[in-house]
Amino acid sequence: MIKRVNKRTIFLSGLLSFMFVVLIARVFQVQVVQGGTYLALAKQTWAKDNVIAANRGMITDKNNKPLAMNVNAYNLSLQPQRIYHLHLQDEIVEKLSLLLGSSEAYLNGLISKKKSDGNYFVQVEVRNGGWLLDSGMDDKLVKLKAALQKEKSTSDVGMVIEQADKRFYPDNSLASQLLGYVNKEGVPIMGLEKSLDKELKQTDGRIIAYQDGSSIELPNGTISYQKPVNGKNITLTIDEQIQFYVEDALRGLQAKYNPKSASVIVADPNTMDILALANIPSFNPNAFWEKANDLSAFYNHAIRSEYEPGSTFKIVTLAAAVQEGLFDPNEKYRSGSIKVPGRTIHDINPQGWGTITFLEGLKRSSNVEFVKLGYEKLKPAKLEQYIRNFGFGSPTGIELPGESKGVITMKYPSDFAAASYGQGEVQVTPIQQIAAISAIANGGKLMQPHLVKKIEDPQEGNVVTSKPTVVRQVISKETATKVGQYLEQVVSDRVIGSGRYAYMNGYTVAGKTGTANKVENGEYAEGKHVVSFIGYAPVSDPKLAIIVIVDEPNSEVDGGGVVAAPVFKQIMMNSLKYLKIPEDRKEQQPTDEGNQQLVTMPSYLGKGIQELNKNGLMVKTIGSGKKVIFQYPTAGVKINKLAPIYLFTDQTINQTPPDLTGLPLIDALSIARILKFELNVSGEGFVVSQRFDPKTKSLSVVLDTELKSSLTKQ
Repeated sequence: MIKRVNKRTIFLSGLLSFMFVVLIARVFQVQVVQGGTYLALAKQTWAKDNVIAANRGMITDKNNKPLAMNVNAYNLSLQPQRIYHLHLQDEIVEKLSLLLGSSEAYLNGLISKKKSDGNYFVQVEVRNGGWLLDSGMDDKLVKLKAALQKEKSTSDVGMVIEQADKRFYPDNSLASQLLGYVNKEGVPIMGLEKSLDKELKQTDGRIIAYQDGSSIELPNGTISYQKPVNGKNITLTIDEQIQFYVEDALRGLQAKYNPKSASVIVADPNTMDILALANIPSFNPNAFWEKANDLSAFYNHAIRSEYEPGSTFKIVTLAAAVQEGLFDPNEKYRSGSIKVPGRTIHDINPQGWGTITFLEGLKRSSNVEFVKLGYEKLKPAKLEQYIRNFGFGSPTGIELPGESKGVITMKYPSDFAAASYGQGEVQVTPIQQIAAISAIANGGKLMQPHLVKKIEDPQEGNVVTSKPTVVRQVISKETATKVGQYLEQVVSDRVIGSGRYAYMNGYTVAGKTGTANKVENGEYAEGKHVVSFIGYAPVSDPKLAIIVIVDEPNSEVDGGGVVAAPVFKQIMMNSLKYLKIPEDRKEQQPTDEGNQQLVTMPSYLGKGIQELNKNGLMVKTIGSGKKVIFQYPTAGVKINKLAPIYLFTDQTINQTPPDLTGLPLIDALSIARILKFELNVSGEGFVVSQRFDPKTKSLSVVLDTELKSSLTKQ
C-alpha cells in the first residue's frame, strides 16, 4: 500500500515538475525568444495611427489671386469581404454607379477582385475618373451609407469615407503650361509645380495613441506626435488680368488663322518680371487627361521652341552697329541684292527700292542693309560677340523646367551674313528675345527673366522676395535710347513702316516685325513660315515689352506685320489701359483735305458701258460684254476718289488679269477671287509687280510697304 502511494506521489511529482519545466520554457520563449515579435504585435493591436494631412503650398498671381491651390476632396474605400457577407454587392454597385457616374463593370471589378491567395482584398479605393471625389459628394455618400446601415441594422456596411484634398486650378486653362499640374497620384509633372516642388511640397503629420481593445486610450499610454508641415506659398510676377488679355488674343488668333502654334510673353522691361506667358494649343490642368493624346497641348513653346527669328533679330544687329558708331541713318546704299562669299542675298522685294538711306531700309526691313551692317561693318567676330552678349546661345535661367538655350553655330561668311538678319545658323527662343528687346527698353541692361515674386513659409512666417538680376550691360543707355527712336519710326511711319499695324492711338511703340522660313529635314520648307512681332511701349518711358510668335498661320499673306502685329497691339493697348499708364502721343485730327478725298461708291450694275457716268472716278472695265454684271467695290462703301473701280461685263473670265499695281493686298485678294486666279503673295503692303502663269492660272504679286501709286484707298 505504501509502495503504491509512493509510486503515485513520484508520478505526480514528476508530472508537475515536467509541466513546470514546460511552462518555464514557454515563458522563456514568449518573453525572450519571441518577445520582440509579440511586443510589435501588441503595439500594432493597441496603437491608433492617424495621419494629419498637410497642404501643398498655394500659387498666386502678383495680386494674391489664387492660381493653384488645394481643395477638400474625399476618399471612398470599399471592404469587399464585409460587402459580400451582407449581400450588398449588387445594391452598392448600382447606387454608386448612379452617384459617381462610374460604370457598374468598373465597380464590380473593384469589389470582386481577389488576392493571389484567393481571398478578397481587405479594402479597395474608389476613384472617380482617377481622382479623389470632389467636395460636395460627401453628403451624398454619407446618406447612401446611412440608408444601408438602416437596411442591414449594422454600423459596418463596408463603406469608408475619409476627408482628403486635391490640387485645383481656379482659372482652369489660364496659364496652364506655366503652372503645370499635379497628377492623380499627387506627383507634379511640369511647369512651376515641378520646378518649385521642393518649396511647394508638404509633409503630412502623424499621431499615434496606444489604446485597449475597446479603442479607449490607456491612462499611461505613450503618444507619438509628428507635426504636419504645409508647403510654402509662392507669389508669382504674373498678373492674372494681363494673362487673360493674352489668352483672349490668342483665342482670336486661333479662330482667324488656325496656326500650328503661337506664343506670347509680356514682361516689365525694367525688372524682367514676366507678367504673362501663354501658348496655343493649351490644356486644362483640372482635366489634363483629356489631352493625353495631344502632347502639343503640354509643350511650352515660349521657353522650349528654337526657331530662326527672322527680322525681329535685326534689333540686335542694329543695336550693335549703333553702339559701335557704324549706323548713320542718313547714309545711303543700293537695295535689292548683295553678294557675299557663297551666295547672293536679296531683299523681300528682289528689285529693291533703288538707292535709299539706312533709316528707310530699317523701316522697310531690308535684308541687304543688315548684311552691310552686320557682316561688312561689324565683321563676323564682333557680330557674334554682340549676339552672345544679348543672351542668345545660353538659357536665361527662368524658373521653369526644360528651357532651351538656342543655337549659335555660324561658321562660314554666308552664315554670318544671314545671321545679321535672323536666318541661317542662329536659332533662338521667345524668352531670349523678350529679354533682348527689354535690354533696349531699359537702357541697355540684359536682365534675367523671372516668374517668382516671393516665397512665404506659413509656419515660420519667413518671406523671401526676389530682386531684379542684371546679367550684364550690353549697350550704353544713350545707344538704347537711339535704337528705341529708330524702332519707333518702324511703327509710326504709316506709309512704309513694316510695323505700322502695331501703331496705337495715344501711345508710342518701338517694334519690329519678323517673317522667317521654316526648316524641315535640313531644308527650308516651301510656304511655311514663323511670323512674329516684338516691341515695347510707351517709348518715352517703357512699361511693357511683348513678343508674339505664330507658327504656320493659315493665311494668304502671313507676314509678321499682318498676322502678329495686330495681336501685339490688342494686348499692349488693353494692358496699358488696365495699368493706367499715361498716354504719350497726341493724335492729329484728320484734315478737311483728307476727308474730301472720300466718296460713296455708286452702283453700276445693269448699266451699259456707253452710258457709264464715271463721276470723275477711275473705272476699269473687265470683260467683253455690254452691261455691268458685277462691280468691285460694292455700292455704298466709302472709297478714295483716286482708287480704281473694277466693273465686270460678262461671265467669261479673261485669260490675263488686270494690272493690280498700287492696290493694297486686300483689294488684290478680292480681285483674284472674283477672277478665280490663285494668288501667290510675297511681301507686305501694296502691289509693286506681278507675274501671271496662264497654264496654272496662278498670279504672283510682290508687295512693298511704299505707296507706289495714288490708286490706293486711305
